[in-house]
Amino acid sequence: MVKELIINSTPHGVTIALLQDKQLVELNTEHINNNYAVGDIYLGKIKKIMPGLNAAFVDVGYEKDAFLHYLDLGPQVQSLIKLTKIVKNGSYKEKLLNSFRPEQDINKSGKISEVLNRNMLLPVQIAKEPISTKGPRLSSDLSIAGRFSVLVPFSDVISISKKIRSNTERNRLKKIVESIKPKHFGVIIRTVSEGKGVEELQKDLLDLIAKWETFSRRLETTEPSKKILGEMGRTSTILRDLLNPDFTNIHVNDPAIYEDIKSYVHEISPDLDKIVKFYKHKEPIFEHFGVEKQIKTSFGKTVNLAGGAYLVVEHTEALHVIDVNSGNRTASKENQEENAFQVNKEAAREIARQLRLRDMGGIVVIDFIDMHKPQNRKELFDYLKEQMLLDRAKHTILPPSKFGLVQITRQRVRPEMNIVTNEKCPACDGTGEIKASIVLMDDIQNNLNYILTEQNEKKITLCVHPYIEAYIKKGMVSCQMRWFFKYGKWINVKGVPSYFLTQFNFLNSKEEEIKL
Repeated sequence: MVKELIINSTPHGVTIALLQDKQLVELNTEHINNNYAVGDIYLGKIKKIMPGLNAAFVDVGYEKDAFLHYLDLGPQVQSLIKLTKIVKNGSYKEKLLNSFRPEQDINKSGKISEVLNRNMLLPVQIAKEPISTKGPRLSSDLSIAGRFSVLVPFSDVISISKKIRSNTERNRLKKIVESIKPKHFGVIIRTVSEGKGVEELQKDLLDLIAKWETFSRRLETTEPSKKILGEMGRTSTILRDLLNPDFTNIHVNDPAIYEDIKSYVHEISPDLDKIVKFYKHKEPIFEHFGVEKQIKTSFGKTVNLAGGAYLVVEHTEALHVIDVNSGNRTASKENQEENAFQVNKEAAREIARQLRLRDMGGIVVIDFIDMHKPQNRKELFDYLKEQMLLDRAKHTILPPSKFGLVQITRQRVRPEMNIVTNEKCPACDGTGEIKASIVLMDDIQNNLNYILTEQNEKKITLCVHPYIEAYIKKGMVSCQMRWFFKYGKWINVKGVPSYFLTQFNFLNSKEEEIKL
């Protein structure tokens, strides 16, 4: 599988497109000054304790207070509270936790009022970005993610990804990390660590320790509800989590971002820094690589499939419904079952892509075309699970219900990617109404009179729809000829097929549009 990353920088932010075999599978937008991104750590101030919800509302500077549930406090929240107090008092000068005495773990079934108090200061991490009318969701179980490992303070546990199945490799990685991790820090070893050497793992862990030291240093001076430590940008996060030898190209159209990415790729994988390329052409980068067209065809209510079938996608805040339709794909009665099976498989592949592309989270209900053979239903379910393996978001797929519906729950940590593919009609400006066509020639005449008499243009060209061009030029004494007799100047008339019927523009002698 060939992977490419196309990075489009604009004044409003950066849009990152991930292509697999030239097909768009992920689209991420990173806005300038993107606060409250997943992974950012803030110094929260407890505003309100809600015993009925067993949760607290926390001020992190967002327009709405963020939500922190008791289950998201983390077992070592008392240690974090203690560290915050002594650092803020200036009585703890260490950057690590070598001399720190951790507190006891909190009770898993306890009450939030037993742990937190109003106006208390507590470092919290964004677990879910603000979505719709809701503020961010928080966790105080802090962690700092790197390429090969995740650093977890106030713990001594070393966890290894379940996807690393070899016991020999698991033991090797555990021994390496045990020898280099600092005291009172736990480490989660990520899947990409498999087969990596001591030097790479040590460098990654030292980078994470340096970030913790930065956190400790800033904690003392950071004001309440302000950011203490920011997660990397979306571009670097995607590279950190996905970069592997399958990547063939990373195209960037901004020189500053190009240098940053090239430096970052060289740091984490020196053998791949040659794939980072600076895009210099005049044509917009997304149009050059076919991303813009894929965006327009992939978003919206209806998604067409290659075989003639199509999907209808409907959204609510936490529920998405996808209906599979065979469209103009027909088959004889004898092949109805096989035809439905093939359409459903094609739809399953596209649905797995759509979930990643739009970052749809919550509950997704899919209404596949009815199939009568149990074997076909089982094969479709297995095929959908196989396609969803590429999805990095946590998800659960339930077998088809007795009504033939497949339900998927998918983790949602940031707002759904929603791109409007319909364009505003230039003729009516979205109102559904246009000026009466009978007054078109009057408008042209009035503007022409203003340009020639008031602005004193010497040579002008009138651009109109070809039908209007034919009308203006028709007859022995045409409109064009009457204008010549009236103004003593010949007005060139040019038909433009792309114009809508009532559109017209005037050009000066330099072929520049005359603004009216």
